[in-house]
Amino acid sequence: MDMTPVEESRWHAHLQTPAIFNHHAPVEVNSSTIHRVDLNPIVSTVKAVINEERVLILTPLKDAAPYINQHFDLLSELTYPHHLIDLAFLVGDSTDNTLAVLAKELDRVQRNDKLAFRSAMVVEKDFGSTLLQDVESRHGFEAQGPRRRLLGKIRNYLLSTAMKPEHSWVYWRDVDIQDSPPMIIEDFIAHDKDVLVPNVWFHRYEKKDGVMQDIEGRFDYNSWQESEAGLTLADSLDKDIVLAEGYKEYQTNRTYMAKMGDWRSDSAEEIPLDGIGGVNIIVKADVHRSGINFPSYAFENQAETEGFAKMAKRAGYGVFGLPNYIVWHIDTQEKPGNA
Repeated sequence: MDMTPVEESRWHAHLQTPAIFNHHAPVEVNSSTIHRVDLNPIVSTVKAVINEERVLILTPLKDAAPYINQHFDLLSELTYPHHLIDLAFLVGDSTDNTLAVLAKELDRVQRNDKLAFRSAMVVEKDFGSTLLQDVESRHGFEAQGPRRRLLGKIRNYLLSTAMKPEHSWVYWRDVDIQDSPPMIIEDFIAHDKDVLVPNVWFHRYEKKDGVMQDIEGRFDYNSWQESEAGLTLADSLDKDIVLAEGYKEYQTNRTYMAKMGDWRSDSAEEIPLDGIGGVNIIVKADVHRSGINFPSYAFENQAETEGFAKMAKRAGYGVFGLPNYIVWHIDTQEKPGNA
């Protein structure tokens, strides 16, 4: 329809020019130096396998060559999907062939498509440690304060280097474990605890009534429940002193998980703990991300793993043990102190 200029003006007077307010215009970033990390989808749940949650297994090593082959045999038996597991090791202050044996075993496993893990990292860091690895040097009373401080530092270096944004769980596993259930990761994840440890025993066969019998020795006295005597003792000490369990010099009267339990009983039974040992720990990764690490100083008169437990509880996280779930350590021929 033809309109005169006047008619066209009158017609358009009834219409308004639309205005668009786009408050969500995207910002496009093309720089290769800028990286985005979204931690929101990274969770630690009991459905870890279904959700394909990544597990980081961390193992510090020093003069550990004799134990590495067995360590990898046990790792290879783990039933948690290996493509969801990353391995990381810190080798430091070794005087034997730890690094060479580790490299050989890693190469062997990673070349096997049926056994290979998602990735493996070897961290080398010497701390100038002069502590010997024999039983007397490692577990003598005088060595405990410096030793536990150093071990805390070693764990923190390994953790800060190896943990990535995609990790949901951190599994601390010592190299000198002799035996453990292949489903240990799934078993522990099913408890949905922030920090969880098993009971740690050792096999030792001695003759009794003419028959060799396993004494089922109790190994790890660093997993304990606090006592009034322990708190009173800590209050009386200088804050820079690190308490050590199992020695007559410090009578704490704490309740040791090592003295509890029976592998024939319910392996799912849980107890709360105030201190933990470091042989086998499974931690929700966000506990570490929140700043809970292994103090290389006296934190509430504890260091390393026991200090870690104290720190985690102070921050509101749950720390638990499984008294009937046994991980078997090598027999180091140690003798108990006041434990």
